[in-house]
Amino acid sequence: MRKKAIILLSGGMDSATTLAIAKSQNYNCFALTFNYGQRNSAEITAAKSLAQDMIGNQHKIIDIDLGQIGGSALTDPSIAMPDKCAEHEIPATYVPARNTIFLSIALGYAEVIGSHDIFIGINAIDYSNYPDCRKEYINSFQKMANLAIKIGLEGSEIAIHTPILKLSKAEIIQRGIELKIDFSKTLTCYDPQNQLACGVCLSCDIRKRGFENAGVADPTVYGI
Repeated sequence: MRKKAIILLSGGMDSATTLAIAKSQNYNCFALTFNYGQRNSAEITAAKSLAQDMIGNQHKIIDIDLGQIGGSALTDPSIAMPDKCAEHEIPATYVPARNTIFLSIALGYAEVIGSHDIFIGINAIDYSNYPDCRKEYINSFQKMANLAIKIGLEGSEIAIHTPILKLSKAEIIQRGIELKIDFSKTLTCYDPQNQLACGVCLSCDIRKRGFENAGVADPTVYGI
């Protein structure tokens, strides 16, 4: 019997590549997508399409309204969407505690279905200085998780996998192409317009440069 894995699937290229990597390692994949009060639903639409193509109906969408606490341009319309960011600055698109909340729910789901593996597509190379996209954070969360769950007391462990952590965006794209991902179905945008990537936000800029550096044509249809 194949081992089960929980995959956090946002609808972007990083999480799609992470799902494809887990599949290539022969995991039986169960995807989690979060409707967390973000300002648009385009990434959820992308996640649905990706999951259907890649793993069928083994996909759950969990509703959590982080907009109730705000603190991010992604969840609070009154906060301006940044168009640039200093090298060591954490931009306004950082969502407080987002990965901690997502991983905690994934941890509960893993216990329920008997999975010992959780995959998350965080990246420490081409990213926006988010504190919850660091290896130190993942190591600490994994340690805490195994103290907090039943199977930890029974002598087993949950592993948090970060297969693209140290890859550049170009390397992620190249790996995804090797794994036959249709990147035109992914959405990596902070401010989509009519379900299309805006083409001008920080995330779109990183995506564009990734395809350019990979020497691959960008299949994205941009709204601007």
